[in-house]
Amino acid sequence: MTLSFPTRRLALGLLGATLLCGAPGALAKKRAAPQGDEAPDLITYGRRDDVMAFGAELAERRGLDAAWVQAGLQRARFVPSVTKFIMPPPAGTAKNWAAYRSRFVEPLRISKGAAFWRANERWLKTAEELYGVPPEIIVGIVGVETIYGQQMGNFRVIDALATLAFDFPAGRKNRSAFFRDELEQLFVLCHSEGLDPLQPKGSFAGAMGMPQFMPSSFNKYAVDMDGDGHVDLARSAADVIGSVAHYLAEFGWRRDLPTRFGVAVPVDSSDRAALLAPDIVPSFTLAEFAERGASIDPAALAAGVRLDATGGIGKLALVELQNGDAAPSYVAGTSNFYAITRYNWSSYYALAVIELGEAVAREVGRSTR
Repeated sequence: MTLSFPTRRLALGLLGATLLCGAPGALAKKRAAPQGDEAPDLITYGRRDDVMAFGAELAERRGLDAAWVQAGLQRARFVPSVTKFIMPPPAGTAKNWAAYRSRFVEPLRISKGAAFWRANERWLKTAEELYGVPPEIIVGIVGVETIYGQQMGNFRVIDALATLAFDFPAGRKNRSAFFRDELEQLFVLCHSEGLDPLQPKGSFAGAMGMPQFMPSSFNKYAVDMDGDGHVDLARSAADVIGSVAHYLAEFGWRRDLPTRFGVAVPVDSSDRAALLAPDIVPSFTLAEFAERGASIDPAALAAGVRLDATGGIGKLALVELQNGDAAPSYVAGTSNFYAITRYNWSSYYALAVIELGEAVAREVGRSTR
């Protein structure tokens, strides 16, 4: 999937540190503890034998020049703030859909989204024709991710990925293997696009460009929609639009299928629990929803009739969104709702994308599905 994180404001603080001294271990030299993100280069990964070995293996595996790969890794830096930002929120932090929604469905994103839509209507139409993904979904994703390129991240991607690949912090599930794979994919990307590995900038997790693609997603799903011979997800709106649409299509987007329907949840707690058990994975037919006491918006039935020739609306998921101390919100999510969660595994993210896109569509006077 795309490990896609909606861009957040990154506050860079200096962290006091001292130099760790000692003999090198069997595989890795001991590192000097970093002073902070903006401190002199006390720590570069060129000092690490294990990192240099990784580079040599990567180069052999991918048919790349070993000296070029290792030169890039030698200049990669440990970034203390990356290890802070990757940590989950404190335990017990209550989820709140209303608060989450207000961060993304707001005047700035709606205004910029309308401008993005009007400026790129040709490409949005082309992407829908090719991949079946409507403009409001693409516009919603780019708005949630980076406010249409306003907040794409200022970390050197090689630094962020190296930090998480080789010094993943304790306190959460270790994902260093994932980030080693992404670091490898970064070198593949830079080789194919003719970039210096130190050039790409992105988020603290290594996501890049307006749509915040991880390197592996770039290599698999990014498309050169403007036909200039390169994929540019930072400056080419055409490439951004085509790549987002292609990504969703590859994860099962169905043309003309709505993303969700209104639903009244079962009164019986056991029926409600049964429908919630699969989480966001569409698992129930309309009939199974009804058998469990869930009342679906009549629009679902109308959509089922309209899409009968292509399989109806398919299976649904009962999606619950917490609202702090208030009652939860619920929607019946389709396979297209689920496809959006392949961009970011969160029902809150998916619904924010959908509702921002709908708000922008209203701003530009367009109807939505």
